[in-house]
Amino acid sequence: MRAPHRLRGRVLICAGSDSGGGAGIQADIKTCTALGAYAATAITALTAQDTHGVQGVIGVPPDFIRLQMRMVLRDIGADAIKTGMLADAATIEAVCDELDTDARGIPVVVDPVMVAKGGHPLLAAEAVATLTARLLPHAAVLTPNIPEAEVLAGMAIPDRAAMAVAAGRLLALGVPAVLLKGGHMAGPVVVDLLATREGIESFESARIDSTNTHGTGCTLASAVAAGLAQGMPLRAAVIRARAYVLAAIAAAPGFGGGHGPLDHTITMDPGSLF
Repeated sequence: MRAPHRLRGRVLICAGSDSGGGAGIQADIKTCTALGAYAATAITALTAQDTHGVQGVIGVPPDFIRLQMRMVLRDIGADAIKTGMLADAATIEAVCDELDTDARGIPVVVDPVMVAKGGHPLLAAEAVATLTARLLPHAAVLTPNIPEAEVLAGMAIPDRAAMAVAAGRLLALGVPAVLLKGGHMAGPVVVDLLATREGIESFESARIDSTNTHGTGCTLASAVAAGLAQGMPLRAAVIRARAYVLAAIAAAPGFGGGHGPLDHTITMDPGSLF
């Protein structure tokens, strides 16, 4: 028997592979699938990593990254695009060239991945200017964590008030929306800010005391992209994405001896989110 067709929304993910399966392309695919969206990929880099950190990175040639994107966009198509690890300026240029050619009008969720959970750099320092100049103009929403926002906004972010200032600075770079993730800030409550031209809204949740947080940023951004691909308004996509990440952390399997992966297989009652 054929199961009822449930897939809604196509997401093209441009990001790096995580051999440990907790972050990157692997987390992105799992997230989109769990939320009922279809995930296609353009792999930008291969990483050798586990829950303790990244041991090696091999970049994919930029022309081949663009070819992967082109094959997906011209055949399967996409309702949303999510970018993750784009390790250098050449990679960013290739992705943006393809966005200019075959992805006009498709919302792009930009997760400006800069450093792995274990501290390994995933974006060359000299590529930050390229990311700002070329990729951010494509963004429907930018999803930095605190350290990434500090780099992009050019300021320290020690507290919630500074988060709001930084979010304003990021909007001034030309993006229409910023989801500034506050998980790196200490305290019993995690605060994320959604900033748009209309104002700033805060979302709060009790911090889950867990080391199983590898891939939370990738997962949140992909969950937002899945929502946009399914036609959800941005605010609703963010609410569902946050609920999904929190549930996935709470259900984490406890694999590995370092920062473990989430449980991406969790499901939620949509009626409980709003």
